[in-house]
Amino acid sequence: MNDTVLKLTENIEKVIVGKRDVILNVIAAMLCEGHILIEDVPGVGKTQLVSALAKSIDAKFNRIQLTPDIMPSDIVGFSMLDKDTGEFQYRSGAAMCNFLLADEINRASPKAQSSLLEVMEEHQISLDGKTFTLPSPFMTLATQNPVETYGTYHLPEAQMDRFIIKISIGYPTAEDELEILSRSEGVLSATKLSGVCTTDDIIALQKEAAKVTASKDVRDYILRAISATRNNEFIKLGASPRGSIALLKMAKAVAFIDDRDYCTPDDVKKVMVSVLAHRIILSPKGKSKFETQEQAIVHIASLVPVLNA
Repeated sequence: MNDTVLKLTENIEKVIVGKRDVILNVIAAMLCEGHILIEDVPGVGKTQLVSALAKSIDAKFNRIQLTPDIMPSDIVGFSMLDKDTGEFQYRSGAAMCNFLLADEINRASPKAQSSLLEVMEEHQISLDGKTFTLPSPFMTLATQNPVETYGTYHLPEAQMDRFIIKISIGYPTAEDELEILSRSEGVLSATKLSGVCTTDDIIALQKEAAKVTASKDVRDYILRAISATRNNEFIKLGASPRGSIALLKMAKAVAFIDDRDYCTPDDVKKVMVSVLAHRIILSPKGKSKFETQEQAIVHIASLVPVLNA
């Protein structure tokens, strides 16, 4: 494993117990300059994970609890008249940071959701004819509760597609939860973590991860997997070209984390579910066969052979 990534992972594991795969997925998405949707029940450590990541990198972390009355200006900021100078001054919103935790994104109004997703795409804020560039790196980690639906606004598929991966932390094992109980008595929280790297280190890692090579066979495997989502009786809407780009980027990031300068079909398989599941819509027949979109992608992966790699 890459040395910096290992230090980062071990530091986060001081707070997040037994979820190394989840942590590595988050780090891989960060190396791709992507954003993450975390769909999980309350209390499993979503906020702690994001806070631990930001503290480990010695970066600015903001959290915004999204509700129906949240305004776009709460996210992107607003202009205020300075009575001394007579000029409008920009007052930053929650998005002006390195790591933004957007809690319960499906509780925000469509207008607020759109303002957040625009910031995610552009990495800048345009207000009153002026452009304000977000700090680098910039990453949004949005959460939503899969159980509660009352008072929520479902994210349209076009907006779901903006997240490079969708993950779930899940409940801990009995052994891990026993460790969590022991640690809770020492009150070690993410806020007490020390930084093990800087934002400059992360930017350097992002550039190195982008240099990882993917052979023609690996790219062909990705395209055949994407095509299989578009030509399947169980899937009504398949993955878009943005999905194939995300799959390639994540495969490269996973290879980089493993300290390789090339990626393989196994790297693609490793991230296929988290990259593609939220980008598809099941057909009526698919809904009767699969309980989740993740199961459908696992099925797709089993249908696509690896050729010449």
